[in-house]
Amino acid sequence: MTKLIVICGATATGKSGLGLSLATRLGTVILSADSRQVYQEFDIGTAKPTVTEQKLVPHYLIDICAPTNTMTVADYQAQAQALVTSFLDSPLLLVGGTGLYIRSIVQGMKIPRVAPQPELRSQLESLGQTQLYAMLQQVDPVAAEKIHPHDSVRTLRALEVYYVTGYPISAQQGENPPNYPILQIGLDYDVERLGDRIHRRTEQMVADGLVAEVEYLCQKYGLNLSLLNTLGYQEIKEYLAGEISLDTAKELIVLHTRQFAKRQRTWFRACPQIQWFDGDDPHLLENVWQRVQDFISESPSSKD
Repeated sequence: MTKLIVICGATATGKSGLGLSLATRLGTVILSADSRQVYQEFDIGTAKPTVTEQKLVPHYLIDICAPTNTMTVADYQAQAQALVTSFLDSPLLLVGGTGLYIRSIVQGMKIPRVAPQPELRSQLESLGQTQLYAMLQQVDPVAAEKIHPHDSVRTLRALEVYYVTGYPISAQQGENPPNYPILQIGLDYDVERLGDRIHRRTEQMVADGLVAEVEYLCQKYGLNLSLLNTLGYQEIKEYLAGEISLDTAKELIVLHTRQFAKRQRTWFRACPQIQWFDGDDPHLLENVWQRVQDFISESPSSKD
C-alpha cells in the first residue's frame, strides 16, 4: 500500500532540502505542493528545484501549467491523486508550503470542478460585496454561515459555483480521506531566525538572476500577467519600472515574505496531525529519518 510522507511548513524553512535528503535515502520521488512552481518559466522567484536537484531526484507537479493558464486546486488534486496511485510500491514525498494543495490530498477535499468564469465574475463584482453576500444568503445559506460578510473572494466563488452548476457550493463540498497512511512533518524556526533565512534567500535569488527573469517574463507575457503580481515578482517589476530602487525592492520582498510566512505558520499550526521539528536542530535529518523509518514499518492500519 502507498504511504505518503508530507514535508510542510512556511517558506524558507528548508522543506526542499529535507525532502531531497529523504527522497535520496528512500529512493523515491517528490511531488511538489507549491501553487506557483506549477507554472512554467517562473523559476528563481518561486524557489523551484534546480536542474541539478531534479536530476538527483525526480520531481512531479512542477512546470505543468503555462503562465497564461490557471491551475485550480481541483486540477492540482486530480493530477496529484493520479500520481499517488501510480506509485503503489514505494513511500512518496509530498513537499511544499501551499496548505490548500496539501489539504486537498491528505483530507481528500471534494472540490467543485468549476473553472473561473471571468465574465460572470465581472458582472457579479459590479454589484458590490453587500449585495453579493445577500444573494449568497438566499441561494446558499449554509455556505453564507461559514463565510464572513466581508470575504469577497469566497463569496464570489460560492456564487460562481452556484450559477455555473445550479447547485449550492455547500452541497458539493466535503471530504473523502484517502485510505493510505499519511505522515505529516512540519518544519519551523524561531521567528527572527526565519526572518534571517528569508533575507539571505532573497539576496541569493537576486544574485541568481531574479531581475533578469522578471524582465524576460514581463517582455514575453506583458505587465498585466497575474503571476507577475505575486511575491517577489511584483516588487522587482516595480524596480524595473523605475518606481523603486533595487534595495527597496529587496526590502519589500523580505517584508512581504515574512508576512506570508506568518500566514502559512498560522495555517499549518491549525492542523493537529502535523508533527513538528525544529529547523535549527543539528540532528534534524536523523531525527526526521528515524520518524520516517518508524512510519514505514508501521502496519497499514496505523494512520497518522
